[in-house]
Amino acid sequence: MSATLHYEVVDVFTATPYAGNPLAVVLDADDLDTAQLQAIAREFHLSETAFAMVSDRCDYRLRIFTPEVELPFAGHPSVGAAWVLHRLRRIPAGDVVQECGAGDLPVTVTTGGARLTGGTPSYAGVVPAGDLLAAVGLEQADLDGEAGRAGCGIDFTVLPVRPGAVAQAVPDVAALRRLDLGTGLSVTSWADGAAASRVFVPEVGVPEDPATGSAALAYGVFLAATGRIGDGTTGYVVTQGVEMGRPSELRCTVTVDGGRAVRATVEGDVVPVASGELHPPPR
Repeated sequence: MSATLHYEVVDVFTATPYAGNPLAVVLDADDLDTAQLQAIAREFHLSETAFAMVSDRCDYRLRIFTPEVELPFAGHPSVGAAWVLHRLRRIPAGDVVQECGAGDLPVTVTTGGARLTGGTPSYAGVVPAGDLLAAVGLEQADLDGEAGRAGCGIDFTVLPVRPGAVAQAVPDVAALRRLDLGTGLSVTSWADGAAASRVFVPEVGVPEDPATGSAALAYGVFLAATGRIGDGTTGYVVTQGVEMGRPSELRCTVTVDGGRAVRATVEGDVVPVASGELHPPPR
């Protein structure tokens, strides 16, 4: 292991620096143990830090950490890390495969960003909305249909609300931690093929996330399961991070067959912000 490790900081799901969701990508940390990787993620203290490693079956392997836990999969680290690896000429442009805890996932890399295909879509059914609304300071009148649990690699609880209610949400972190949300809660409104979203994931140490690719994928599964879109491939755009001063745009598709989502993708731009060297933590 080298004395220092190279890292890159990028903003994901934006073409404007200092917007979108910041991500640290650390290279060549294959020899570090899990505790060391977690310590680095805690030091960066971003919503996620990604560690790009060698894979024996894919183009690369990615391990993803929040400040508190390791995740099997996440969207903005997958998009951002693929773009960084291409920018550093470690992988080619075009179609590659990423190994991660959720399986081997296809990624298409371009000069400006990347498109990720999520894991196997799943829908776990309706979730009572009362406690969810209360945990984010909203009323029954703000609800726009039934809440549900959906995923595309990792699960999120989706709380559908009327347009305008997303910005009015005031999360109670303690109340959210008491609920079984899966990975987190996506408070989202839907109108004319576009979604406005806020995503709260306090259970993994991220009270609110500026852009959440895995939740955007899950939302496509939710749209299919609740009949808001029909069979075929539907494109939709998720806007997130506005209330945090970090506006993000996530361009998505979901493919539906027989009323069930069978494939979902999320795509976004990536811009560089910083780079440097870090000393690995002691074992």
